[in-house]
Amino acid sequence: MSTVRVLLTVAAAKNWHLHQLDVNTAFLHGDLHEDVYMKLSKGLQCSDPNLVCKLTKSLYGLKQASRQWNIKLSAALADLGFTPSENDHSLFTKSTGTTFTAILVYVDDLVLVGDDLSEIQAVKIFLDDKFKIKDFGLLKFFIGMEVARSNAGIALYQRKYALDLITDCGLLGAKPASTPMEYTTSLSKASGSPLPDATIYRRLVGRLLYLTNTRPDLSYSVGCLSQFMDSPTDAHLKAAYRIIRYLKQSPATGLFFSVNNSFTLSGYTDSDWGLVKTPENPSVSKKHATVSRSSSEAEYRALANGTCELVWLLKLLKEFNILPPLPVDIFCDNKSAIYIASNSVFHERTKHVEVDCHVARNKFKEGVSNLRHVVSSEQPADLFTKSLPPGPFSHLLSKLGLLDLHKPRNTSLRGM
Repeated sequence: MSTVRVLLTVAAAKNWHLHQLDVNTAFLHGDLHEDVYMKLSKGLQCSDPNLVCKLTKSLYGLKQASRQWNIKLSAALADLGFTPSENDHSLFTKSTGTTFTAILVYVDDLVLVGDDLSEIQAVKIFLDDKFKIKDFGLLKFFIGMEVARSNAGIALYQRKYALDLITDCGLLGAKPASTPMEYTTSLSKASGSPLPDATIYRRLVGRLLYLTNTRPDLSYSVGCLSQFMDSPTDAHLKAAYRIIRYLKQSPATGLFFSVNNSFTLSGYTDSDWGLVKTPENPSVSKKHATVSRSSSEAEYRALANGTCELVWLLKLLKEFNILPPLPVDIFCDNKSAIYIASNSVFHERTKHVEVDCHVARNKFKEGVSNLRHVVSSEQPADLFTKSLPPGPFSHLLSKLGLLDLHKPRNTSLRGM
C-alpha cells in the first residue's frame, strides 16, 4: 500500500496518465515445470477410470498457480522492456530518453501509469495479445478503493466500503463519535465479559483493518482492538462499534495527493511507531516488535524505524526519477533520543541496544537525515501511539493530508 500511495503522489504531481487493466483468467496462463496430475473431471467419458490428467498449465486452486502466473507476467513485461523494482516486486518501470511508464501489479489487477499515452496504448496492445485483458480505461476503482481526480489532485478513499460496513453493523442511525476511541479508558483482556461468538468481532476488526489503507486516523484504535482477537469481550465489541460511529460522520474521507508537491520529504517518529510522509501525503507507520528499557531507547528505536522507512522511500522515488533534496528532516519529540543519534560517541545507556538501531546515527552522519525536535502538541505520530481528546485529535488529524469529498470546499473533486 505504501507503493500505491507513492505512485499516486507522483502521478498527481507529474500529471501522469492513470489506467487500469484486468487480466482474464490470469492463473491459467502459468506454465508448470514439475509433474502435476489431476483426477478426471466428472462427466468426462474414459474407457479406463484409473487414468489421470497430466497438467501442462496451472489451474485455480493449485499451490503453484500464483507463483507461476507471476513468473509468466514478469517475463512478458521484461520482453517489453520493463524492469522489476528492487524495492517492491509488484512494481515494474520502463524509462527511455523521453518517456516513463510504470505498472503496479496486484495479482491480476494492473495499474498502468505513464507520461506518454501512445506508450500506454502500446503496452495495452501487447498485454492483450499475450494474455487477453479487460481495459477499464482511467483508474477509478482499485482493490476495493475508489479514485477521484481533478485539477487539484487525486483522492483515494473507500466510501462505499465504509457505508457497507456501517449498514452491516446497523449503525446508520447512530450518533457519530468525535474520536475513534475513548481517551479516558483503556482496554485489556480482562475488560468486559467474553463474547458467546467471537466471529462477529473478528470479522468486524478484519474489515476495519482494510479500511486503514485510506484512513490512517483509524490505525491506532484498530491496532489496539486487533490485540484481542483470540478472546474478545463485549467491551472490545463496544469499542469497535465506536469506531463505526466515528466513521459515520465522514465515510468519504480519504487520502488526498495534491498536484502541488515539491517532493521535499519530512519524517515524524514517536515511541512504538514511526511515520514518514511527503507534504500532505502520509506514507507508513509501524509498531515496535521489541520492548525497550527506557523511554529514550524506545524513541531511539522509533528513530531507527523511521530512518529505515525514509531510506526505502528515497530508493523507491529514485525509480520514478525523483531525487528529493537532502538531508531530510526527521522530527522527534524526545531530545534524549536526538542527542543519542547525533552524538558520535556511544552513550553509556545505549551499549545494550542492537547495532542495527544505530542506523539513525549512521544516516545522520551521511547527510541523509537531519534530526530535529518537535513539541508533542505538533507531533502527528501521536495519532498512531495513543488515544487523544477531540481537540488535539482534530488538530493533528489536519496534518495527515486527509480529505472529505462530501465536505464543502473551494475546489471540488470529480470522478476521473
